[in-house]
Amino acid sequence: METKKKRLVMRTAVLSVIISALIYTLYLNFFKEKAAAVSIGDEAPNFILKDMNGVEFQLSNYKGRGVFLNFWGTYCGPCEKEMPYMNNVFEEYQADGVEILAINIGEAELRVNSFIDKYGLNFPVLYDNGGTVTSLYSFIPLPTTFLIDENGKIVDIISGALSEEDIRESMDKIKPVS
Repeated sequence: METKKKRLVMRTAVLSVIISALIYTLYLNFFKEKAAAVSIGDEAPNFILKDMNGVEFQLSNYKGRGVFLNFWGTYCGPCEKEMPYMNNVFEEYQADGVEILAINIGEAELRVNSFIDKYGLNFPVLYDNGGTVTSLYSFIPLPTTFLIDENGKIVDIISGALSEEDIRESMDKIKPVS
């Protein structure tokens, strides 16, 4: 009898520990507020991604320039709407020290290339095949744009589609001071 009682106590203790761990895990995942991976004022996490032609782009190479960092997808209606606006202002603002880097969230290359061709995009479109940069910046929804100043600091995070006027105002915020 005594060994049965010890086994029952031991099983109850183990079961209690498992249930406690499960409750704690559920609490962390569902009830505790999650901190954003990056926030306004943070240094923008560096990354290296390739464009559709295999050319590597590294964010840290743009120190001294403003960066309009846009995350998008071909299936995203608002993304499709704002891409031509971004293209319209790209060369003008590039001459003023502001770059556009558009990161596709890892769709099929054929689909992305077709999108680029359809809209005649001139700015770099980077491919986040493994989703590592998307995870690093941790955002919802598409499109989301991070405005990065010449010192590499995030000055604004914009969720949703932007008009051409909005894009111009955003780029003015990150123009390097001469």
